[in-house]
Amino acid sequence: MEPSAALFFAIGLFGSVHCLGMCGSIAGALALSLTPKCRQNPGCVARFVAAYNMGRLASYGLAGGLGGLIGSALSAVELLPGVHEIFGILASLVLIAVGLYLTGWVPQLRQMDRLGSPLWRHLEPIGRRLLPVRSLSHAFLFGTVWGWLPCGLVYYALALTLSVANAAQGVLFMLLFGLGTLPAVAGAGTAAGWLAGFAHNRSLQQAAGLLLVAAGIFSLLFNDRVL
Repeated sequence: MEPSAALFFAIGLFGSVHCLGMCGSIAGALALSLTPKCRQNPGCVARFVAAYNMGRLASYGLAGGLGGLIGSALSAVELLPGVHEIFGILASLVLIAVGLYLTGWVPQLRQMDRLGSPLWRHLEPIGRRLLPVRSLSHAFLFGTVWGWLPCGLVYYALALTLSVANAAQGVLFMLLFGLGTLPAVAGAGTAAGWLAGFAHNRSLQQAAGLLLVAAGIFSLLFNDRVL
């Protein structure tokens, strides 16, 4: 299976709702660290939220580039015949796992959230030292740290980047994944607010999850491009 840009955006959009409990406290810490004057100015808050999320997406892009680089490098090694096909099968299985993850019917899949805990123990103190946030550059740096917060959804998306063509595609696809999470995380603006409500719809989440499961099974059986 060769994943597509639309697939990564859809995973981010429909999967981000489960992250709100974890990410909400961090977003709250950012808001509380702003000056009272800034908190009373929607434009000022919006600029900080934008810088914060740009940093988060930058971390996603970096991780996606590493995933694409590793996958493409291994696929190019002549001593590892069939590795690209193996990554294709892995991507199909991951897609099925993401679909079940979105439905919430297999709670065990949430254990992926713990995968990055050892790294987060080292990064979390760095994020705390960036508070209170007093400038847009600090907000951006705070966001880059938050981008490495342990999240199973991010790890599933990163696993899919192992099957993309190259590092640049890995960067692009993870950025699109990050853009998909923006409505739920930020919810700013009319369109974003509508998308956030769309993503919060439980029935739609489950329908999207089942669609991804079906797409994963189809790609596993026919080794075709999905979405």
